[in-house]
Amino acid sequence: MNINRLICVGLSHQTAPIELREQLSHWPQGDIRTDAIEELVILSTCNRLELYACLADNVYFPNNGAAAQQALVALIEAIQGLPSALFTNHLYVYQGNAAAYHLCRVAAGLDSLVLGEAQILGQVNSTFQKAQAARTIGPVLSLLFRLGIKAGRRARTETHISANPVSVGSAALNLAHQVTGGLYKQQIAVVGLGEIGQLTLKGLRTRGVNQVTLVNRSLQRAQTLAASWGGVAYGLADLPQALRTADVVISATSAIEPIIHTTTVAQIMAQRPSRPLIFLDLAVPRDIDAAVKTIPGVQLFDVDDLRNSVDSALLARQQETPRVEQIIEEVLCEWRHQFQELQIRPVVVELRQKAEQIRQRAVERTLHHLGRHLGEVDSQTADQLWHLSNALVNQLLHEPTRQLKRKAGQQQADLYANLVSDLFGLSSVSTVPDEEEASP
Repeated sequence: MNINRLICVGLSHQTAPIELREQLSHWPQGDIRTDAIEELVILSTCNRLELYACLADNVYFPNNGAAAQQALVALIEAIQGLPSALFTNHLYVYQGNAAAYHLCRVAAGLDSLVLGEAQILGQVNSTFQKAQAARTIGPVLSLLFRLGIKAGRRARTETHISANPVSVGSAALNLAHQVTGGLYKQQIAVVGLGEIGQLTLKGLRTRGVNQVTLVNRSLQRAQTLAASWGGVAYGLADLPQALRTADVVISATSAIEPIIHTTTVAQIMAQRPSRPLIFLDLAVPRDIDAAVKTIPGVQLFDVDDLRNSVDSALLARQQETPRVEQIIEEVLCEWRHQFQELQIRPVVVELRQKAEQIRQRAVERTLHHLGRHLGEVDSQTADQLWHLSNALVNQLLHEPTRQLKRKAGQQQADLYANLVSDLFGLSSVSTVPDEEEASP
């Protein structure tokens, strides 16, 4: 198998503005593969969209990313209904080992808006599980994501890359602190109480903020959290009322369209012309209409504005980067070795299957012969014959199997796969079998 069948096409906060990222942020559940795509995993977060694919063996893709990306660009066009001209200039493309390296860096938090952020590893793991449930993933991407997740976990347990909590939420609080001169004096409204919202609340608590208004789609959830703060809770239907009393609004819902509109904010500001209002929109797609920033007295910041507001804890994290890169290289060595084994695995499986068929036929003939000449063979003797023949086959194939895997690790997989196939009369091994079939 050509390793360049593995490809990653994506865009992120580093290459694309939030306006484009939010247009590409929603993907349907289920299997959306095309004939050109054999395996597919879609990693979609607030700050990135990445399509990882193993391209079909019967489709020729030249050994360069620009040509190979066309299958995934076509898929993005078809699913999102956007012409490729709107996003191709923002894409990056990785093939083969480069795609594996990129995923490891993503899972370890080295490619995040906030260096070392912990949320991305969970998002990568969740994406992997969803692809498994949708049955769009096979042995190549399964191996890739397992090792990518391994790199992320090792980075967090063996280094301090995630120490001194820094997140999009804390970066937003830093920015708000700079703008207001001190959050503890402000009335803060947190809209959306998912993961980012709750991390933001924790950050507010550590900063001594005790005037908090919580707004959530589920009023009961907002009330439960507000009780521990002595704060006020609202449902989304009463959002305008919550905004009237706020000095700073931090919004991070999963809504697919803005929930805070220009007309609403304009009406509120008309009632409080001398009191400014600061919005921090942490959602993608954005929660707040971008035109809100044109209203006098209003300041609006989105996730792209947080790049310059990450606190000093990042310096300590940056010092951990070389050790994380070392871990990634160790995982990549494992990846390269196991990927080579994937190429030899179909041969091993077929060789064992053929040996098993021969073994079963031989034992059945022997039992038939004994039964014809000596009478019915007792079950204990039959079991012993089955056990003996199985042990013989396993012992005979053990060393060839081990050597085949060793040769695969030395990048001689194709040579030995073809040689063994010819010697034992096996069929073509041009495709990688499903994971269950490939288990020895």
